[in-house]
Amino acid sequence: MERLQRVLAAAGIASRRRAEELIVEGRVRVDGKVVTELGTQVDPMRQKIEVDGKIIPRPKLRYILLNKPKGYITTTSDERGRDTVMDLVQVGERVVPVGRLDRQTEGLLLTNDGLVAHRVMHPSYEIDKEDEALLDGHPPAAALERLRRGIVVDGERAQPEIVRPIKNVEDGTVVRIVIHEGRNRIVRRMFEEIGYPVLQLVRTRIGPLQLGDIPRGYWRELREGELIQLREALHITDEDMAAPQRDQRRSRPEGPPASRAGGGTRPTPRARCTPPIESTCRGRARAAPSALGRPPRTRTAGGGSRRRSIHGPTAALGRRP
Repeated sequence: MERLQRVLAAAGIASRRRAEELIVEGRVRVDGKVVTELGTQVDPMRQKIEVDGKIIPRPKLRYILLNKPKGYITTTSDERGRDTVMDLVQVGERVVPVGRLDRQTEGLLLTNDGLVAHRVMHPSYEIDKEDEALLDGHPPAAALERLRRGIVVDGERAQPEIVRPIKNVEDGTVVRIVIHEGRNRIVRRMFEEIGYPVLQLVRTRIGPLQLGDIPRGYWRELREGELIQLREALHITDEDMAAPQRDQRRSRPEGPPASRAGGGTRPTPRARCTPPIESTCRGRARAAPSALGRPPRTRTAGGGSRRRSIHGPTAALGRRP
């Protein structure tokens, strides 16, 4: 949801200040009703907005997978002038990050589809958020089992869906963890509670969407099949896509449909992990089974070896100019 005057300005109707004047003058309608209150929240993707009787065009829906590098803030702007994910993804439409990844965490989804963003983030829809965490040290099985059973973080219980060690490396242990909630820095704080801080964290999957081998700092649009899978996982119907968004107007949104004891329809099964997305990079794809690994070595002309950068030439990928 966005402020109405901002939507008008983004559509090129007028400047932000002039858009405010148009609203106050009663020249703007939303779903057929005149709106004169500044700051009114609207969904430009699903509501009809008119200025002087002319419908403003709806922006194109965008769904972007970004491999966010460390050091970028997950926000659309920063008052302290720090780098944000919007410095990496520059498209014609205004998109927003989905989720609460901290500055040091990699991987992210961005979209301008408010319904998708809302349902991905709301825990009642139980969308998997899968991370790979490099831990400082080698936690024993008892410590990971304590995490699986659930622990209290800041007075609230947190229980991951999956906690599974992947491999031991020189710096520590790589662990795969799947959660549904989106509290700030929740994965890092859970591991801190059991005494094994996170050295590196990568969000590798959101529902059916795999980050795959997108290099750090690059992004790509979702493919049609991925978008269908995502909407199915979020229980988004054709009617939802056509109707004005209602979910974000409720203080406590409804969760996904539940089966009834009287024999009602059963809910759509929650999507699980799908096979990794094929490489969109030219040349060899990274062979490491874990997102937390070092780039493979390649031979130099002099017979030595060096680390091969994962930021080589790419196809169908976007990157900051």
